[in-house]
Amino acid sequence: MKISRELDIVVYGATGFTGRLVAEYLNQQYGVNGEVKWAMAGRSRDKLVAVRDEMGVGSDVPLIVADASDLESVNKMVASTSVILTTVGPYQLYGNELVEACAAQGTDYVDLCGEPAWMHKMIAAHSAAAEKSGARIVFSCGFDSIPFDLGVFFLQQHAVSTLGSTVARVKGRVRAMKGTMSGGTLASFKETMAAAGRDRNLIGILRNPFALTSGFEGAEQPLGNQPEYDEALQSWIAPFVMASINTKNVHRSNMLLGHSYGKDFVYDEMMVTGPGDKGEAIAKAVTEDTSMAKSTIQPGEGPSKEERENGFYDVLMVGEHTDGRSVRVSVKGDRDPGYGSTSKMIAESAICLVKNPQLASGGIWTTAPVMGAELIERLQENAGLTFTVES
Repeated sequence: MKISRELDIVVYGATGFTGRLVAEYLNQQYGVNGEVKWAMAGRSRDKLVAVRDEMGVGSDVPLIVADASDLESVNKMVASTSVILTTVGPYQLYGNELVEACAAQGTDYVDLCGEPAWMHKMIAAHSAAAEKSGARIVFSCGFDSIPFDLGVFFLQQHAVSTLGSTVARVKGRVRAMKGTMSGGTLASFKETMAAAGRDRNLIGILRNPFALTSGFEGAEQPLGNQPEYDEALQSWIAPFVMASINTKNVHRSNMLLGHSYGKDFVYDEMMVTGPGDKGEAIAKAVTEDTSMAKSTIQPGEGPSKEERENGFYDVLMVGEHTDGRSVRVSVKGDRDPGYGSTSKMIAESAICLVKNPQLASGGIWTTAPVMGAELIERLQENAGLTFTVES
């Protein structure tokens, strides 16, 4: 039985680039009729007031001053709401106390985390408390990893209805994508690399596709770190930068779904670069690209509204049955993945938890097993995503 709270959702980090977009979306989508009681939270009240005014958010939306370094303010914020939506990363620097507080107080939690070593640590530290309190802790509710996690879930549902069973092999293939990297994503990547430099044990976690499956080790997985020719697609494919986090989340989903995809489930993600010599050249260039490590984009920086609205992505999922039959589905988004689409995905994830208190018990979850079909429906109705069966 979930505890009734004063607020439904608190957007923590509302003065940051992505947090602003989340606040704008919630205001436009749910603020008019007051069906969702939400608040904006951050370190500075003056900045919160300025962002609220800039985004056109009504003065009736509460402002909460909270700082990750002030435990009293974090605990007070967590106690006030049913769901904490946090865009304050890197989470390994600013998320520890927040996850602990949510797990202890039975408050649901969603974030944009792409930091598998930290997630591994949080699962070990707080799963029992979340299960006891009823808190549904859900990591990676943005581009990493909703289109991929829910894409595999959607494909497997289709496989059951058409082939009679789930499939043990799924290929995630990014066919097209337009958008810039998030400054927050880059900061998380660099902090993760720095942490691995300080603690060499983290390297094993980062490399292990089953780092989030709490002791379960499945079948050997493709490395996905070299260009190759995909016969099924008649195209060259190249490494995909988000694969290392998405694949871990998909394997955790499989475990939390009782290994419904199979204990020998194999999954990888690559980028489609095209056929022929040109496709091969692009695949090799992508593989050798080091721009992410060299980028200087900072948290809080991001693309213009026009750039966000002109962005998009198209992900193909190919499922292969052991008898040779196959199924294909696609997941597409109508905004740039890192900001425009991500801000809508995390907002709808929080709304989905608010609207569906019966979905799952307390624990540390991924999106597919805790929200599954309900979230897919919300994303298609409200957030510009499409989940399509392809012939």
